[in-house]
Amino acid sequence: MIPREGFTLGTETVAPGTRRTVDLPVSVLSDHTPVTLSAHVIHGRRPGPVVFVTAGIHGDEVIGVEIVRRLLSMPGLDRLRGTLIAIPIVNAFGFLNLSRYLPDRRDLNRCFPGSAEGSMAARLAHLLTEEVVMRADLGIDLHSAAVHRTNLPQVRVAPKNDELMRLARVFAAPVILPSALRAGSLRQTAQDRGIGMLLYEAGEGLRFDEVAVRAGVSGVLRVLHDRGMIASKGVPRARRAAMVCRDSRWLRAPLGGLLRTYRSEGDVVAKGDLLAIVSDPFGEIEAHITAPSPGIIVGRAILPVVNEGNAVFHLAAIAAGDRAEDRIDAWNAELEAEALFDEDEIL
Repeated sequence: MIPREGFTLGTETVAPGTRRTVDLPVSVLSDHTPVTLSAHVIHGRRPGPVVFVTAGIHGDEVIGVEIVRRLLSMPGLDRLRGTLIAIPIVNAFGFLNLSRYLPDRRDLNRCFPGSAEGSMAARLAHLLTEEVVMRADLGIDLHSAAVHRTNLPQVRVAPKNDELMRLARVFAAPVILPSALRAGSLRQTAQDRGIGMLLYEAGEGLRFDEVAVRAGVSGVLRVLHDRGMIASKGVPRARRAAMVCRDSRWLRAPLGGLLRTYRSEGDVVAKGDLLAIVSDPFGEIEAHITAPSPGIIVGRAILPVVNEGNAVFHLAAIAAGDRAEDRIDAWNAELEAEALFDEDEIL
């Protein structure tokens, strides 16, 4: 039997059956502090797929960081087939500054595939593309809403990709949204290179949301099990199928003022339902925001101060007779009851 080779990342090689955190040099700051892209590699004794899980591409989206932290503590990974590359913080610059962006104010997720000789953002994007994405068979990218917004847990997939849609169903977040790829994004770059990616969105920037974290950990474990990388023990079973919402739209504030919200993420609404009221500070003018069609709220603004035109509710369409409200209630109840960890061990 031919022994399995080690997995080389950067200048380090991870032996089969071992795990290691590898620091890939990115840049040097103005005070000569080196900055690295830190990836934790688990290289199984037995062959299998190479999957990467990334978080913190936007530095203020900390939910994904916690999902990766919990994922790496799962005991089933000690018997992994294949290779898992987990990067909890891609954008360390933004993470340290509690900012979505890099110091040059660039959005990293619009800078792929990057360039080895370009801007700071371009160099970081190039490093992730060449060292991680190009080595993998599948990627899962973890995100949350921007600051002052929140998202219902959802998986976004490239349209008309049957295999990614199947994996999104395996992930089993409550909602699946086919989402067009954006130029310069990590998903677009991966697809151009023949590598499928799931994008998980949940919760709010700079905030932890336990439901969002647990849903993310459960979903990643299900995908790893589906790919034959881990055994079924310890993998939460999905008892409710995800809802596939074919399209969505943002509802915007009709005037500036104070926002009083009556519906939240996960709420199922009918056409004409009152979602919020915007009032001027004197209380002389009020404008109602109502649902233009049936749907489920998959994202919303949290900040109660809005300008005219601000995005307030992200409404996804649902099929007639989908019983979406019952499914969301059941999904929440099951997730809260699911034991991902042994509490006695934690205590």
